[in-house]
Amino acid sequence: MTTSDSYISLQEIMRTAHRIAPIVRKTPLVFSEALSERAGFEIWLKLENLQTTGSFKLRGASNRILQLTAEERARGIIAVSSGNHGRAVAYLSKRLGITARVVVCSLCPENKRQAMRDLGAEVIVHGDTQDEAQDHADRLMEQHGYTWADPFDDLNVIAGQGTIALEALTDLPDADMIIAPLSGGGLLSGIALGTKSISPKISVVGSSMEVEPGMVRSLEAGKPVHVEEFPSLASSITGAIGLRNRYTFPIIRDFMDRAVLIPEEALVPEMARFADSEGMIVEGGSITSVIAALSPEVREMIPKRAVVVISGRNIGLPTFLSVIKDAGV
Repeated sequence: MTTSDSYISLQEIMRTAHRIAPIVRKTPLVFSEALSERAGFEIWLKLENLQTTGSFKLRGASNRILQLTAEERARGIIAVSSGNHGRAVAYLSKRLGITARVVVCSLCPENKRQAMRDLGAEVIVHGDTQDEAQDHADRLMEQHGYTWADPFDDLNVIAGQGTIALEALTDLPDADMIIAPLSGGGLLSGIALGTKSISPKISVVGSSMEVEPGMVRSLEAGKPVHVEEFPSLASSITGAIGLRNRYTFPIIRDFMDRAVLIPEEALVPEMARFADSEGMIVEGGSITSVIAALSPEVREMIPKRAVVVISGRNIGLPTFLSVIKDAGV
């Protein structure tokens, strides 16, 4: 029988929390009266949108980069990102004096590209999909010997994301569910391993986009598969999981209790409502966990007290205002 310790132990997640503490904020866990009333059960928001670089990605990137050898740092880092991982890598690299290059595809929003440039990273735009960006990064890595910083399929990255569960369940030990966005699976893998190590009875739910959800389609196929990519306001959680996926696919397969698929048209109304009720602007991928918490699929699981991870805030204000206006909400 596969247990959470087969991948990463609770002790390792605790060591990770200590390792990244000088870099990463312990984010607040706050009760949402408005969302709880709508859901019919308690909803507590884990505010990773208040993380230093605007998303949870700083946790995993910190745990990976802080453990690089001097020789690995000297070679410089290369990463592939839809935006938030690249921003975390750029921030860490600037802080540690490491040269960073981030490959993005054309779907990466301009505000996220500029944020990486502002932190000193070289941003390389290549292709129209994450897979094409990944292929280009692989070629550059082979040609120049750069050090690879995986966005999700890396045990150090997964352990870093697992510190979210450690913090949340320390603050709210009687939670019976954790809901978080699901894309490549680094976030939900870490949360699932941390959660199930603390209490296997706590349900772990992932929120994915309805159109071509890479992890969900892979689970249905029983192996990692390719999916098409389309423009989405939730670009941070779209795309494939990689045909060479080693860790997040089996972890999600073994430890996620349910996935909820979110239609594109649900994003903007809920982003507007969240800004009104909670006083925070969050990005499209982040709001999917809120939409999932309010879904019939989650309600039929009859939770009493759910932690909902608000994964990031990195949407440009002009974009946010524009989509809200265009949607008439």
